[in-house]
Amino acid sequence: MTNIPETGRTPRVQIRLVIIQILVFSLLITLGGRLWYLQIRNGHEYADEARSNHVQRVVQPAVRGDILDARGVPLADNETRLVVSASRTELMRIKDRGKAVLTRLAGVLDMKPQDVMDKIRLCDSQTPKPCWNGSPYQPIPVTMEATTQQALQIRERPEDFPGITAEPTAVRRYPAVGGGRAAQVLGYLSPVTDDEIQKAKDTDSPHLRSDQVGRSGIERTYDKELRGKAQVTSYEVDNLGRVMGETKSDPGVAGSTLVTSIDARVQAVAEYELAEAMKVVRNETDNITGRKYEADAGAVVVMETKTGRVVAMASQPDYDPNVWVGGISAKDYAKFTSKDSNYPLLNRAIQGQSPAGSIFKVVSASAAVRAGYAFDDKYNCSASYNMGGRSFANFESKGHGPITLGEALKFSCNTVFYALGHKEWQRDGGLEPKSPHDWFYKTAREFGLGSETRIDLPNEVSGRIPDRHWKQSFWEANKDSWCKQGKKGGTYVEQIAYESCLEGNQLKAYDSINFAIGQGDVLVTPIQMATAYSAISNGGTLYNPTVGKAVVSPQGKVEEIKPQSHGKLPVDAKTISDLDKGLRMVVEPGGTAAWRFIGWPLDKVALRAKTGTAQVYGKQTTSWLATYTDDFTIVMTISQGGTGSGASGPAVRNIYNAMYGFTMDGKETGKALLPRPQAELPTVHPDGTIDSPEIKPYVPPSPEELAPPALAGPPPLRHD
Repeated sequence: MTNIPETGRTPRVQIRLVIIQILVFSLLITLGGRLWYLQIRNGHEYADEARSNHVQRVVQPAVRGDILDARGVPLADNETRLVVSASRTELMRIKDRGKAVLTRLAGVLDMKPQDVMDKIRLCDSQTPKPCWNGSPYQPIPVTMEATTQQALQIRERPEDFPGITAEPTAVRRYPAVGGGRAAQVLGYLSPVTDDEIQKAKDTDSPHLRSDQVGRSGIERTYDKELRGKAQVTSYEVDNLGRVMGETKSDPGVAGSTLVTSIDARVQAVAEYELAEAMKVVRNETDNITGRKYEADAGAVVVMETKTGRVVAMASQPDYDPNVWVGGISAKDYAKFTSKDSNYPLLNRAIQGQSPAGSIFKVVSASAAVRAGYAFDDKYNCSASYNMGGRSFANFESKGHGPITLGEALKFSCNTVFYALGHKEWQRDGGLEPKSPHDWFYKTAREFGLGSETRIDLPNEVSGRIPDRHWKQSFWEANKDSWCKQGKKGGTYVEQIAYESCLEGNQLKAYDSINFAIGQGDVLVTPIQMATAYSAISNGGTLYNPTVGKAVVSPQGKVEEIKPQSHGKLPVDAKTISDLDKGLRMVVEPGGTAAWRFIGWPLDKVALRAKTGTAQVYGKQTTSWLATYTDDFTIVMTISQGGTGSGASGPAVRNIYNAMYGFTMDGKETGKALLPRPQAELPTVHPDGTIDSPEIKPYVPPSPEELAPPALAGPPPLRHD
């Protein structure tokens, strides 16, 4: 019989109890240690986190600053609208992820449920527009055009619309006062992304999740000044969400106002005349192809010659910037980014590139003088120029005999410049150069071509000067492809590829011949040519083109944006004067632009011009017209639009007539829009408000007003 202790416990039971006691004691020690660590060792850290978990921040976005023209007319401002927004965070907490709520909301807003759901989905590489590319944690606008009745329905039934708000909000507006939209100049806004928030976190201009930021145009360039600082108020709340008190408040600051050099009246004229010129030329026939001109794109720049300030800048095709407000629709986004619409988001004044054609000849004339050729010497303007069995024809195969470089500009004589380009190529050593001067290529670069003008607009392109360095780089990048595709004695394309494979890095005679008249591989932009011609007008200074003129703080402090230059023309004052005289002859009897400027009062406003008709492989010719007075430069181009004076001439003449207040026969109308540059800033009051004059929409001249004056003699030349 086994002996059992009085306690009734066997040794085995006692051992188990001891083990249990040890485990319990160990757990108590561990728990106590953890409590000590949390409450004593790191107590302050967790206390801070606990407090922050009960702090809610309410963000009131700053009112974005206005964008004004040079006289104070609003180009972009804000208006109060009833905005309906959805909190994606709250909707995702609902069992059906907010589908029922959004369906009810669509019914109230007279929208399709799918359209509402598309508005709040997040953008990624696989998701088409519309979608939300901002932070998923901020309210997402569903509509910015809610009616008062719709807003009341939402606010009176919060239980049916959890996560939905309807509040009056300041919304961006592009009013197009006077009729000019300036779409590509102004740009547009869209929500800030998480990446942008992270990048700007440690800067002096951090982003909040509620921010809208500029995506293009001056909205982007001056985003920091225009955006202002949002008001952020922190509230302490309990675990039921009830406000216990305000803990911190950072007052908001409205965005500054940007005064630009744009004149809204001239902008409206420039936009209308460019679009009208393209419409007119589409009804004309290309003599080479026998087809109607396509006139698929164009641009015009109006610039102050002595400051580089942009008075007007138009690009076609264009668009209404208001379509971006509140999120762009899938239909509009597809249209703006499609080949069929020819990419209206592009600002062709700074992003459109093509050969310059004959407006490039001011560069070639300057290069010839630098190379030792006298401006007033005689050079043979023959009907064609022959080189190695190849014939390079003059425009319309017409010759003028021995003429000066000034007359070569007047008649736009190609063969004079063909010969000069070829001779300089030979003097530099031809295919075996030792120490080439490359005057033509060097002069082009020093005129600012092949480089950005440094305009205060984003995404400017640099164009191209196809000099020896470019030829080598281009050959290295394409050699393998050419060698693979090329075949000696094959098709035309195969033969060209074969030759390019072997010697595509060589600067050949025909390269320099074509370059001398702005053809071949050279590419320029309208803003580059406007800058160069302005420099001829002002005596040689290459100014950085600017749209921004002054920044005005909400308190009325004015910070003017001063003109800056990036260089001088590489010729002396005499050559600039000679160029000026030659360009004046272009609008005088016999000049290539004379027929478009009949009746212009040269005794009142001296006008200079150069026409250009650029050939583009596989397309119809591109029209160029570069002009200037003592105060303004106007450059216009129309892609696939025909000749320089033929397509662009009437539009440029009408812009000048409106600015200076002239009729077609040179009489003053008394309605000059801008006879001289706007030097003064608009009136800024001590409270920061700015006077804004009223302007009327542009009324184009009637057919009777456009009729040229009667001619006493034979009609002038019409070419180039």
